[in-house]
Amino acid sequence: MEGSGADNPLDKLDREHEGSNGSGEDREPLQHASDAGDRERDGERDGDGSDDGREREADDESGSRVSVVDEQPERPAPPQGADEEDYKYHTYKVYPSGRPDSVEFIDVYKSFGRAKILRGLSMGLPEGMVSMIIGPSGTGKSVCIKHMVGLLYPDEGDIIVHGESVPNMPDDQLFDMRKKFGLLFQDGALFGSMNLYDNVAFPLRQHTEKGEDEIEDIVMRRLEEVGLANAREKAPNELSGGMRTALLGELILEIHRDMMEDAKKKEKEHLPTFCVITHDILTARRVADYINVLWKGRIVEAGPAEDMLNSENPFIRQFLSGESQGPLTMD
Repeated sequence: MEGSGADNPLDKLDREHEGSNGSGEDREPLQHASDAGDRERDGERDGDGSDDGREREADDESGSRVSVVDEQPERPAPPQGADEEDYKYHTYKVYPSGRPDSVEFIDVYKSFGRAKILRGLSMGLPEGMVSMIIGPSGTGKSVCIKHMVGLLYPDEGDIIVHGESVPNMPDDQLFDMRKKFGLLFQDGALFGSMNLYDNVAFPLRQHTEKGEDEIEDIVMRRLEEVGLANAREKAPNELSGGMRTALLGELILEIHRDMMEDAKKKEKEHLPTFCVITHDILTARRVADYINVLWKGRIVEAGPAEDMLNSENPFIRQFLSGESQGPLTMD
C-alpha cells in the first residue's frame, strides 16, 4: 500500500522520524478523537467532517493531516450508552510523526447488530512508516482494515485514502484504489504449495527487479537472522507459530525497506505505508515505526513507537508489557 504524500515527500526519506526519541521533551500531544453522541445535539461537525477545535495542518494538494505539535482540544465525551469510567484510560493523545496521514479514520462508527465495534474512531496512518494497530482481541482491528479497502462501510464517519473518501467512491474508482493495497492475512498466509525459501522470495520476485542471486542473499540473510536458515525446505505446515511470527517481522522490514528505496529512485509521488494489525507485542516492538493502541472502539493513544513503548498510560503499559494485572482485567 502506498501512502499519501506531502508536497515533497521524498525529501523526508533520509530524515529521522520527528519526535520519536521517546524523551517527550518540548512536545505536546495532539488529540483527535471526537464525539458522535453530541453531534446531532450540538452540531459540532464542520463542513469537511472534522470536529471544531481539532487542529489540522492540511497538505496543499491532498488535504491530508500532518501530525504536528498543536493545541489540545477538549476531551471528547464517551460514546452514547457509555460513561466516562468506561473510557478513563483513553487520553486520546496523538504524538507527532511529522508526516501526513496516508489513511485517516474520521469519527467512524460501525456496529454489527447489537455489537458496537468502532465507536467514534479517529486514527491516522502516517506516510512512509510501518504503522501498527494493536489492542486486545475483538476490539475492531480487522474491521479497520476492511474499511480501508471498502470491504465494509462505516455506519457514520469517513475513511480517507490519498485525500479521497472511500465510502463515497464510485465502483470504478474504488477498484482502482484497491490496487494500491496489498493484504497479508493472519498467521502469515504462507503459500502451502511452496517451501519456506520460496515463500520469502515470492514478494521480492513479484515487486522488485532483483536478480535471483540477490534474492537468495536477502532470503538467506533474513532466515539466518530469525534462526530458520536450516528450515528453508520446510513446508508452512511444518513451521511453529513462533517461526511464523519471526518470519513475518523480517518480511515486513525487508519489503518496506525495498519499497522506500524504489520510491526514492523512481521519484514516486507517494511513499509506501504499511499497516499491521496484531495483538502480538514482540512483533510490534520489532517492526513498528508508529503505533495506534485501539480499545473499546477508540484510540487510547497513538504515536511513534518509542513514545508508545514508554507511555505512562496504565492500560498501554500493561498491554505492551503483557502483565496480567491492570486495567485490561476490568474489561
